[in-house]
This record gives sequence, structure tokens and C-alpha cells, in this order.
Amino acid sequence: MRILICGLGSVGRRHLRNLVSLGVEDIILLRSGKGTLPDDELSSFPQESELGNALERWKPDGVVISNPTSLHLEVALPSAKAGCHIFFEKPISHTLQGLDHLQGILEKTGKKVLVGFQFRFHPGLIQARRLIHEGVIGRVTGARVNWGEYLPDWHPWEDYRNSYSARRELGGGVVLTLCHPIDYLRWMLGDILEVTAELRNSGILELDVEDSAEIILRFESGAVGNVHLDYLTRPPNHSFEMVGTEGTLYWDNEDGVVRWWSTSTDDWLTITAPVGFERNHLFLEEMHHFLGVVRGEERPMCSLQDGVRTLEVVLAAHQSSSEGKRITLPLPGNLEENG
Repeated sequence: MRILICGLGSVGRRHLRNLVSLGVEDIILLRSGKGTLPDDELSSFPQESELGNALERWKPDGVVISNPTSLHLEVALPSAKAGCHIFFEKPISHTLQGLDHLQGILEKTGKKVLVGFQFRFHPGLIQARRLIHEGVIGRVTGARVNWGEYLPDWHPWEDYRNSYSARRELGGGVVLTLCHPIDYLRWMLGDILEVTAELRNSGILELDVEDSAEIILRFESGAVGNVHLDYLTRPPNHSFEMVGTEGTLYWDNEDGVVRWWSTSTDDWLTITAPVGFERNHLFLEEMHHFLGVVRGEERPMCSLQDGVRTLEVVLAAHQSSSEGKRITLPLPGNLEENG
């Protein structure tokens, strides 16, 4: 199996290390030359600077897209035409433009897309979703997610203001960058029909994008969700609460623990994270899954359809904030649901 990695920032290098640990030996690197990290760990791999040459010369089976968000489709469209399976780092893009074209190419080639929402591989979230679907807290009526994380602490080796997360032209901003909860809430609770949002730039971090957001989601099930995102919280805090007709469920990213109370037990129950669990396990599991997709052994757990729907919610949040009104989402489109 041959994999081409496009974008060798921190997450691209994480995918590289994980692919090596999974036994993939044939890896090609596409580099822009604009990176800020040392080159030592990359020196043993073949490198290309032009996508067309890389695709034609090496004919990869799969392409990992981990460059800045606004440049994703510049890689995805030629890769799809070349007959490659595609792994997108989330979000798939900063715009819906070009995604129908991508889908049309994939329908002709039969290749698949996996979107890298790695929290779908979190053992705590997998258990929380199972409990919700088994009805242990009854029908979910409300969900609250809080995710705050101080942007300057993310990559201490670089000026945070130069990172893609901080720059509008690269697809930055807190809603695009931290859109994981939108995906995993859809995964747990079903489709989202309406979005109301307030996005703010505090000015504290000297950014040209929003650094905080309050988003209200109305689900097809009738549940209402509130998602708070920010680049300002210290120490980091990422957790959620689900309120049901028969109990309440909590999850905290700090320790990975799921706690729930239900009327049937009249007590708190707990599922702890597996012994030795740490953050990279999420990325390792999703890359293992991508290799299964490339081999034709597995269907994508997070499909192109999922990525498009999450992007639609993100764009609706921006529209809602700028126009000061609730946004009703279009019904899910006809993109292939292969997850």
C-alpha cells in the first residue's frame, strides 16, 4: 500500500508516525516548504513539491490531506481524479464550493472518503453513544458542550497568529477549527435542522477570525443543543452533558470518563477510559480504519456526507451570527452516505 501525505505540520506528522507504527512502509510526502518544524524525521521519505508530479509518478492508493483547511480541495479533486482514496483532516473545507464535483468524481472511480473527526474513535464517546441509543437516559431533550482551549498554547514552537487556526484566508476561526462537537452530536443525536449562533472576536489574541462562539442547534429528534467554543480558556476544558427524560449523562475529555444517572438505577454509574488510553489512540485508530477503507475491508465511519453536513452547520453558524437570525438548513443532499 502506498500513501501520499499532503501537509506536514503537526497533525500531518502525527499521521506519518502512526502510519509507520501500523506497518506502512511506502509513504510519499508532498511538501510546500513553508513549514516551521524540523525536517529530521522526514528525511528518510521520498518527497515531492508538486501534486501532479506526485500523483503521476507514485500512483498512491490513498492520500492523507492535512494541509490548511482552505487548500483541502486543491488536493482532493486531483487526487480523486487520479483514483485515490482520500482521508480529509477536518473540516473538509471552508466552503461548499467544489464538493458536488468531488462527489461526482468519486461516483465514477468508486473510491471512498474518510473525514478525520477522530472523536468518533474515543472509547468514552463510543460508550456514551451506545448508552444514548439504548435509551438508558430516555429520550435526549438537551445537550450542552463546552470546549475552550487557549490558542497560544497549542503549538508553542510557532507564533499562534501565523497558524491556520488563526487566519481567515487559511480557513481558521474557532468554529471551523473546533467543529468536532458538531460532528459527534450529529453522530449521537441525529441530524441538525436549525442553527442560531453568536460569534465574537474579543481582540485579546489579535486575530482576524472569531475566538469564541455560542451555537444553538435544533435536532430533527426535537432535542436542543448548546455548543460553546473558544480559544481563550485556561486550563483547557472539553466536556458535555446530555439531559434525557430518564436521566443525565456526562463525559469529560480530561479523564475520558462517562458518568450517567438513570431512574431505573437511581444511582450514578461510571465507565472509565481503558488502561493506558491517551490522545494519540484516537488518531491511531482512525488511521487504522482508513487503511481498512483503502483495502476495501471497511466502509468509512465518517463519510463525505458527514463532513459536508458538519460544514453546512458551521457555515450556518457564521451566517446566523452575521445576519442576526436563525438559519434553517437544507435537507441532507444526495452525496453518497458511505459511513
